Parts: sequence; C-alpha cells; structure tokens
Amino acid sequence: MDVITIEKLYTLDETIAKDIFQGKTYPWEVLPLIKDFIVKLGETLSPEEYDKVGENVWIAKDAKVAPSASINGPAIIGKGAEVRQCAFIRGNAIVGEGAVVGNSTELKNVILFNKVQVPHYNYVGDSILGYKAHMGAGSITSNVKSDKKLVVVKGQETRIETGLKKFGAMLGDNVEVGCNSVLNPGTVVGPQSNIYPLSCVRGVVPPHSIFKGPGNIVEKRED
Repeated sequence: MDVITIEKLYTLDETIAKDIFQGKTYPWEVLPLIKDFIVKLGETLSPEEYDKVGENVWIAKDAKVAPSASINGPAIIGKGAEVRQCAFIRGNAIVGEGAVVGNSTELKNVILFNKVQVPHYNYVGDSILGYKAHMGAGSITSNVKSDKKLVVVKGQETRIETGLKKFGAMLGDNVEVGCNSVLNPGTVVGPQSNIYPLSCVRGVVPPHSIFKGPGNIVEKRED
C-alpha cells in the first residue's frame, strides 16, 4: 500500500530531518532513531544561526520561545518557529521552520515538518507531521494502545506489523485535523486530507479525502 510510504506522504525538502528518512520505506521506521539523530545533527548547526541552550537543545536565533515554555533535549527549534506560553517539549523533538507549538501543547519524540501548526492544547507523541499539517484545538495523538500490545497499521487491504509499542500518527503534507479529535495508535492520514472535528480515527485515511466518521470517508471534490 504505497499511500503510506514516506515518498507518498511527505515533501522531504521541507524538513531539516530529511536525512533520517533515507533508506526507509515507512515513516514510523525512524521513530526509534530521532533522539540520536538530533544530537548528531545539532552538532553540525551553524552557531551563527542557532544557539545551543542547555544539553542538546538548539534554538534558531530568530525563533520565538515564550519564557514559560519548557524545552528538554534533545531538541531542535527551527528558524522562524514559535513556541508559545506553557508549551512542554519533553525531548526528542524537531520543530520545523515557521512551525507553531501552541499554549499548553506537549511534544515527545516527534518530527514536525516546516510550517506545521499544533497551536492549542495538543498532545503529539511518537508522530511525524508533514509540511503545513495542522491540528485543531484539543486534538491529540494517542500513542499507546490500551492493551499495551504492539501497534499494527491497518488499511483496507493491508496490515503491517510495526514492532513498536509507542506509535501515534503519521500525518501527510497539508493534513487538517478538526478540533478535539483523537488519532489512535497507528493512524496514517494521507496528504491533503481533512478530519472532521470530534473524530476518533484509526487505520489509514487515503490522500485527498475527508474523514467524517468510521466507515464514512469520502474523496474530496475539486469544486
């Protein structure tokens, strides 16, 4: 099912983490690699463009970080990014250029591509959000199954064992997630798709689709 591959989901030129995806087929394959990748990449960043703050935390000089935000390393906050009041970055996080991490939003083991917005009371864990993906207020990724079993990605015609206990959501480029939605472990949403507010999503949502509810996914119309 090629719609869930890195190639189909993401514009790799829109992330400083492009190299982490090399040689991989599915995006969740990089989740265990994010921590070490950030440490290695951070040491190569120009001190003229990034400040190293604390242990393994690099913040672009033109990024805006609220005094009340908490950023634990390893982490990279990209150029022009904004980290707002009371945001909590727990570690292993790459925040892309021009991205917004909003008030009381929590990040953990994530890659946010450029221009991603998680601006209001979001939790994003063990997830990858593509270029210009946006999560509405209160929407979250659920990254551990209630039975604590390993996560399986399930599409209509595919079932892929990930071998991961912690796996939130893979959102393609320009995905819009409605307010107060829950993206269950192993959710993959194709590029240009929309999720209705108050949705409980699991499995694979095809690209250029509208998720209205379980079993109710329609193709977007051009008009």
